[in-house]
Amino acid sequence: MEIKDSNITIMIKDMDTSIAFYQSIGFSIKQRWENYYAQLVAKGITIGLHPANENYSTNNSANISIGFTTENFEAAKKELEQLKINFTTREEEGGQFLHFTDPDGTALYFIKSKW
Repeated sequence: MEIKDSNITIMIKDMDTSIAFYQSIGFSIKQRWENYYAQLVAKGITIGLHPANENYSTNNSANISIGFTTENFEAAKKELEQLKINFTTREEEGGQFLHFTDPDGTALYFIKSKW
């Protein structure tokens, strides 16, 4: 089996709010199908945004977090502060982390890896 492409789909409550949020942290719109679905891209990742409904809940991502590598940890931290996005910091053997969530509670993080 050959995988041609891939994306991570996140169930959301409001398309415009979610698109604006992901654009604010560095994504751009690849394609949007009105309020039915949108794909946003950043280097190495495609995220699909799908409106939640009775079949797809926004409360089922407790076991998922999406990480984005950054070389400039302080700049990422400053940008999140300027965007008024609440975050927590953590440092461990593997690197430095900025943990935050999107408007629907999906766990996200920036990492400056030590590897």
